[in-house]
Amino acid sequence: MDNQQFGKASTKITTLDDLAELADYSLVNTLNCDPLSTETGEDYRPRQVFSGHFVNVKPTPIADSIYAAHSQSLFRDLGLDDSLAHSDDFRLLFSGDVSHVPEPMRKMGWATGYALSIYGTEYTQQCPFHTGNGYGDGRAVSVLEAVINGQRWEMQLKGGGRTPYCRGADGRAVLRSSIREFLAQEHMHALGIPTTRSLCLYVSQTETVNRPWYSEGSSYTDPDIVVSNPVAISTRVAPSFLRVGQLELFGRRVRNVEHADALKELEMIALHLIDREYKGEISEILSTETKMVVLAEKFRDRLTSLVTDWIRVGYCQGNFNSDNCAGGGFTLDYGPFGFCELFDPLYQPWTGGGKHFSFFNQPVAAEANFNMFCVALKPLLASNPEALEKLEEIRKGFSSVIQEKIEHMWAEKLGMKTFNAELTNELLGLMVKTSVDYTMFFRELSNIPSDVYFLEKSFYQPASGTLKTQWSQWLQKWREVINETQDIDALSKQMKQVNPKYSWREWLVVPAYEQAAKGDFTLIHELQDVLTKPYDEQSSEVENKYYQLRPQEFFKAGGVSHYSCSS
Repeated sequence: MDNQQFGKASTKITTLDDLAELADYSLVNTLNCDPLSTETGEDYRPRQVFSGHFVNVKPTPIADSIYAAHSQSLFRDLGLDDSLAHSDDFRLLFSGDVSHVPEPMRKMGWATGYALSIYGTEYTQQCPFHTGNGYGDGRAVSVLEAVINGQRWEMQLKGGGRTPYCRGADGRAVLRSSIREFLAQEHMHALGIPTTRSLCLYVSQTETVNRPWYSEGSSYTDPDIVVSNPVAISTRVAPSFLRVGQLELFGRRVRNVEHADALKELEMIALHLIDREYKGEISEILSTETKMVVLAEKFRDRLTSLVTDWIRVGYCQGNFNSDNCAGGGFTLDYGPFGFCELFDPLYQPWTGGGKHFSFFNQPVAAEANFNMFCVALKPLLASNPEALEKLEEIRKGFSSVIQEKIEHMWAEKLGMKTFNAELTNELLGLMVKTSVDYTMFFRELSNIPSDVYFLEKSFYQPASGTLKTQWSQWLQKWREVINETQDIDALSKQMKQVNPKYSWREWLVVPAYEQAAKGDFTLIHELQDVLTKPYDEQSSEVENKYYQLRPQEFFKAGGVSHYSCSS
């Protein structure tokens, strides 16, 4: 999803009726509904969904909802008046109550099924029926598709209640995780990285759920207490929420000959992905086989660029399975994510994620997801050996494409015209040995320092002796490569457009959701303001508070340095 899709709105939407006029439900109007789906959408018990692309689900409203936050940026881009976020009918809709919506809005939402693969291995164990037919949107319910200024957007409630895919869970999201996702999406967008967007956030004044969590000061890997949490609903927005796992689900059904329409439903979902995410890039006059080959190439380009950008800004998805991989090539599902502070190539915020989903292993995880994407498309090319061969060439080329992009990224971060492997690898080694803050180091380096002294603000421990000498030698070699004769001020400015100053720091976000649980949303709005201007030089007050190394007490702290679930 290119951030350039967000253009300036031509009209102002001031009421829910104005928004309703733009409703246009492409998914439910063109794809197959599960034959067992109910007309009322009251379908809340875990069950197998054997066919169809979606099920009708009426979201479950959270009780006594109140406003917590909205994205002024997204509202502006969509042409929504800010006052709308505070209106009762808008609040009710995006708190899960669709009973009152004006026509032609639907008085129910929808949820979709998808499959799961982890590093190229297909799984069904997470499905309660061990078939894969009960795995999908367990607490995410889409409630609106609208075409606004020529661009289609889908609006989805995270925490909208049970669906047939809930696997026995309560279908709720807690305030803590909702705030994290709301802020993280807007931060990533401001960083220039394709992502789902945050529309609004509402919290219940009376409804709570219990979740395992960490006691204060706990350094345990797993939660050691159960806490009561306010429930919330955050609304995320994207051109679609189609995932690699959805294509996989229908591809598996074809391979397993699960029903007579399996191949047709696979073709429908693949063509729908093209219509929603690649319209204008893939010609409508091409054959289906050719479209699938071009789709794979386009998706490869987006996915490799996305993961390269993740590494550029220090983002770690934590759990990059195929069901968390958007078919549109943007960041999706902010569950156990984190941003690297103390630099470690194997940084992993999720205790259940392992090294295979760690910071620098994300390109490998992405390639595994891309492989499964290609596997899912193969049944559509079965009668065309030439197309199958092209698809295989595209699949095999993933690692070389992403390697080239990563090398270019490192060159940009270091202000170099071309990638220098020796200089870059030496730097990464020094960064590990010195214990540097990933974001702060590259921002300080963007000032083109002449001495290691000017980098020490980003060091968790002072460099001395041999290590300091190594830094001095590296700086000298680096300055020779970037060529001091060029305009240093211009180079510094260029590097600062690549290396953000302000990054997500969990220890600064924790107080925001702790205060919000008491009804004070001030800190959410403060963080929102800071994190949506990550490349800017902000006020001295902001710098003193948000441009800081992580305090020692937050290392190894449960719920800050690591967590076992996203809730």
